Parts: sequence; C-alpha cells; structure tokens
Amino acid sequence: MRSCALTTTLVLLLLGPSAQDGSAQQAAPQASTAQSAATIRTEFLRLIDRPRVPLAPAVTELPGSRQEHFTFMSEAGERVPGIAVRPAASGRRATVIVLHGTGDSKEGMLPLLTALANRGYLAVSIDGRYHGERATRSGGYTNAIAAAYRTGKGHPFLYDTVWDVLRLVDYLATRADSDPARIGLMGISKGGMETYLASAVDPRIAVAVPVIGAQSFRWALDHDAWQWRVGTISPAVEAAARDAGLSSVDAAFVRKFYDRVVPGIYGDFDGPSMLPLIAPRPLLVINADQDDLTPMPGVQECARAAEQAYRLANAQEKFQLLVQRDAGHEFTADAERASLDWLVKWLKP
Repeated sequence: MRSCALTTTLVLLLLGPSAQDGSAQQAAPQASTAQSAATIRTEFLRLIDRPRVPLAPAVTELPGSRQEHFTFMSEAGERVPGIAVRPAASGRRATVIVLHGTGDSKEGMLPLLTALANRGYLAVSIDGRYHGERATRSGGYTNAIAAAYRTGKGHPFLYDTVWDVLRLVDYLATRADSDPARIGLMGISKGGMETYLASAVDPRIAVAVPVIGAQSFRWALDHDAWQWRVGTISPAVEAAARDAGLSSVDAAFVRKFYDRVVPGIYGDFDGPSMLPLIAPRPLLVINADQDDLTPMPGVQECARAAEQAYRLANAQEKFQLLVQRDAGHEFTADAERASLDWLVKWLKP
C-alpha cells in the first residue's frame, strides 16, 4: 500500500466557507454541536464497551536492538501482541501508535516505527484483530466478519480493534518510558479508519493522522461507489449474501450487512460525524485523489465537517487535509515525510 515514488504531488486543501457548496447546511450553534458530539461519543463507546480485565502485560526484549515484543489483555480471552521501538534517549517520551492495514501486521510497520524512534518517539504497533499473530483465530479475518453477520455478536471489522487501541492507551499509561499526555495515533487504510474512530472517542490521543482511511460510507452507498470498499472484505459479504439467498450484492444488502457488522458506520459513526469530534486536537488527514476505496467526494464531506468543527474551536491551524495527487490507495514517501513533520510539530518528541 506504500509507494516509494517521490514525484507524487501533495496538495494541502484549506476548506474555508467558500469551499462549501450551496446545499451545505449552516453551522449549528456551538453549544448544540458540543451536545451532539458528546452523544455520538457516548453511543459509540456504549456500542464497543465490554468488561474490562486486568492488562496483565508481558514484555520480552528482542536482542541486539531497541525493540521489544509486548502483550496485554484487552478483554477476556484476547491477548494483544505488539512491538515497541525505543528511541536512543531515555525517560518518558512522546509515543506514536501506528496501525496497519488489511492483511498487514505490526511487523509491516517496522520501517515507520524505526523512523519515528529515530526522531525521538517511543513507537508502537499492535496486530489488529485476526491479523499477524492473531490471524489464525476463529478461522481468520473474513470468516470472523461473516460470523458476526450471522450471529450479531462481535465487531471484527474496525470496532474490535478500536477497543484494543483504547486498551493499548491504558497499557502505555503504565509504562515508565511513555508520556501519557503526548500520545499520537497514526494508521494506514484499515488502520486509518481505526485511527479516526479511536481518536474521536478517546481524548487521551493528542494527535491523529489517518492515512487513506478517511471517507464517507454513506456517500459511497448513495452514489454506487461502495464496491471497492466492500471488496476488501468480499468473502464475508458474499457469504452473507448467499445466506440471504441472494445471487448478487447491491447497496441495499450492503447497508443491511453494515447494520449488523459495523452498526452506525454510514450514520452517526461515519467519517463526517467522527472526524469533527477530534477537534481541537491536531488532525492531519491524508488521502489520494485516485483512491477508489475512499472516493474524493466523500473525503471532502469529511473535510468540510472537520473544518467547521476546528473553526468553531478557533483551532483552524490544527486541521489539514493533504491530498496525494495522481495516486491511488497508497502511502507515498512524500506523504510519510509530511506525516512525520506534522507529528514533530504538534507532538514534540
């Protein structure tokens, strides 16, 4: 998902009032907006909540490096594996969590973790549900999603990993080398979606950088542009359609599927609703103009909503949308440099 090309143009979009089309609604009063934000946070946390168990962390030093393997319990029966790369300096450090995309793992994030550690951060990554060391559980990722559709239990697509991220933040607070007031979260693709969802509901995340993840599921469904996103979990969706006696999948069935597997994802928990909840904390959104998984009109809906929230919070300088021009679903070297610069600016290493 990452390209090493250095020729991709990065365009910073500043979305002021003139960028909104005539159909855009007027800004709601600030008090009403705050009330709505609190309600969305509460409802999302209620949806993903589960009994807390002791973290019971375990750490193993990896020889010959500043790396370590750690695990912690996020819920009963779920031990989350992770990698930490320590900076050369000791003491409490600003910490950046990096989340991987579909089919990847924490090990796939090691080059980015190393780059962050070299800049002075404690850099950590975990395996998402049914990925990496957790890949073989319950028959794999798409099988777990299909089972969630059939039973209505669990949220292996996005939401369960968001819960793991919140518990990871709990774990970081117990470490002597992590500053709990300076935690950043960055994710790519699936990890980008998990980044904005977790950042929206957990104020302990001080800086957020969702990469090729911000999108409007509702816009895609309304404009027949859902196929590429569904394609990332197509075995689960197709299995659910067969269970329903359907020979093909359409937008109406995808809505039904989402309602059971990721409730609210095209409603209150969609990108245009969740990204504004990160304000006024620094937020850099990175997308690409040729990315079929995150169609640009939906990204622009997210950006307009976020820009309004940051304007109401008098924090316009803390929100940016960076568009990779002539790029698909990828994270280019130029975009990586921009994300690292953003973290250095707002999350001092």
